[in-house]
Amino acid sequence: MLERFRKRMSSAMDDGGIVDRSRLRDKLLEVLLESDVEYGVAELLVDETWEILDPARKITPEEYESALRKAIRPLLRLGGEPIDILKTDRKPCVILFVGINGTGKTTTIAKIAKFLHDNGKRSVIAASDTFRAGAIEQIVKHGDALGINVVRQTGGSDPSAVAFDAISHAKARNLDYVLIDTAGRMQTNRNLMEEMKKIRRVSSPDYIFLVLDSITGQDAIEQAQTFMAEIRFDGVIMTKLDTDARGGSVISVSAILKIPILFVGTGQGYGDLMKFDPDWYLEKILPGRSNR
Repeated sequence: MLERFRKRMSSAMDDGGIVDRSRLRDKLLEVLLESDVEYGVAELLVDETWEILDPARKITPEEYESALRKAIRPLLRLGGEPIDILKTDRKPCVILFVGINGTGKTTTIAKIAKFLHDNGKRSVIAASDTFRAGAIEQIVKHGDALGINVVRQTGGSDPSAVAFDAISHAKARNLDYVLIDTAGRMQTNRNLMEEMKKIRRVSSPDYIFLVLDSITGQDAIEQAQTFMAEIRFDGVIMTKLDTDARGGSVISVSAILKIPILFVGTGQGYGDLMKFDPDWYLEKILPGRSNR
């Protein structure tokens, strides 16, 4: 985002290196939209950035960058304090993961399992994406690599029954967490949405997490809004942030959904998962000295 921003700002400067106010707002709006920030959120950021600046003074590009950072930061915290999944009085703590195919949901579940293991917690994975045999094979492969048991049935089995079996397994062995994988449900598929609701009824999850692909831009917002209308979730995990050159989808998700972003995926390895840190994210999209 910073490269686009500076390029646009340079075209709005006069010979003395001062930004032309008459062109300022349009240039920033262009940058934000090109960076996958949703239009309404982009307009809000333009207005907020303008309010931070002193209208009586000439503006340097550096001052404008600083103002933009200050405008973005509160939008990243609109979801409130994120859930700390390590601090729960439920045992087992049941977490249901939802999201469409291709977001990296199954790999994210494996990463969460490793995160829990690294913090001294024991978990089991429920292979409740029974619509695709390949999905069961994939999650079992992850479980084997991590040394974590995966409860599964044959392809085409009742996903809710798999989730129920995993919870029973966890209770019998005094495990800490049950991580439930689900089919990559296209948000327009009514039958799959109803099946997801059935899994929720049967498993009574303590948390529901939506997994979104950060590089899909506006599609991520549409997916999130549709899921929110069908099933309330407690947090968002953004994947593939290491390959997201634009970066604006994170701002939009936080600003529109007002649901905390809990984790971000930063690579393909099991350890490439980090708790979402707004300051880290700001440094990624707008590196500079005035981020904190």
